Amino acid sequence: MTTHTPLPSLPTARTRVVIYHLEITDPAQLRPARRVPDPVEMRRAEVPSPEFNRFLYTAVGGDWHWRDRLTWSYRHWMLYLDRPELETWVAYQRGTPAGYVELEDQPGGDAEIVYFGLLPQFIGRGIGGYLLTQAIQRGWAMGAARVWVHTCSLDHPGALANYQARGLRIFKEEERWVLLPPQPSGPWPDADRPLHVDAPSQK
Repeated sequence: MTTHTPLPSLPTARTRVVIYHLEITDPAQLRPARRVPDPVEMRRAEVPSPEFNRFLYTAVGGDWHWRDRLTWSYRHWMLYLDRPELETWVAYQRGTPAGYVELEDQPGGDAEIVYFGLLPQFIGRGIGGYLLTQAIQRGWAMGAARVWVHTCSLDHPGALANYQARGLRIFKEEERWVLLPPQPSGPWPDADRPLHVDAPSQK
């Protein structure tokens, strides 16, 4: 019989976090990435799969304190994913997932980029700018009048610059104090993955 093992209790420290809310309200404001990485293809994950989305969440966010969903049950994941307003798009390079975006069609004509990012070994190859360009264009195709996203000071050092390079503009900043462990959780416990902080290309 398999039993649920809770996440290990780790020492925490009170940490200041700055949250940036960005938006783009007109397709003319989009500055598409000039560099199209090759070979990269975008595919929508059309079948709701908690296993797959959780893999993407930890593989991309493990180095940046993405922790909110680590305790989600399978049912919680499925209820979140199995909705017509939510889309998951994955960028593949040579058959390997390189990054992903979750897009949510919201009331009032908004499309939110709920999660966005790259697996570490694909940072710096121009994929981030391309993936974000595709995500924004998909937001317009969903019928949105505004595409928005939020990032924070815990995220990859190049994240905010990538959003701004594509034409998104900050419309709100806020500050929070949160309790965080001294080190990010990584893609799985005790993974000891080297940290990739190379700034991605903004071209």
